[in-house]
Amino acid sequence: MGKTKKSGAAARYGARYGSTIKKEFNKVEKLSKAKHACPSCRKKTLKRVSAGVWECSKCGTKLAGKAYTPE
Repeated sequence: MGKTKKSGAAARYGARYGSTIKKEFNKVEKLSKAKHACPSCRKKTLKRVSAGVWECSKCGTKLAGKAYTPE
């Protein structure tokens, strides 16, 4: 048997759902888990708390944004 390429965070789904959907999922998850710049203190410490809720770990600012990006 040949080797298969793991598809990042979507590898947990194994052979289910198809490669195209898993590639799109990887992009979205990588974007949402990344740290973003806080609009008040300008540090890269803004993290996603839940869908649309973002919190800065440096200054404690909470703000509403899009589901996967704070803009």
